[in-house]
Amino acid sequence: MAKQKILVVEDEESLLKLESILLTSKGYDVRGVINGQHALDAMQEYSPDLVLLDIMLPEIDGFEVCRRIKSNPATKDIPVIMLTAKKSREDMARGEEVGADWYITKPFKSAMVIETIQRFLN
Repeated sequence: MAKQKILVVEDEESLLKLESILLTSKGYDVRGVINGQHALDAMQEYSPDLVLLDIMLPEIDGFEVCRRIKSNPATKDIPVIMLTAKKSREDMARGEEVGADWYITKPFKSAMVIETIQRFLN
């Protein structure tokens, strides 16, 4: 059986590495990108089963990336989990508005991230 693919979008290199190692160790096929434009490009060529998306990104922010993913008929059903330091009510409401399936704030517990991913992929 093919591994489930997760696209991790995180501009902080150490966190990107950490998240990638965590998910790879759980048996997922992981691709990491560091900005919104790379995320949108990867949606086309990588076809992930799930997207783990930071909000504060260079060029195109995570809200806009999520909006574009969810407004594209080819990618609208792919779960998007926001993983971000932005924890105000307004930010969470905006995440919901653009179609995010779930919202996890940093600092996060690895177990919670894994549980959330498994809930969407199983």
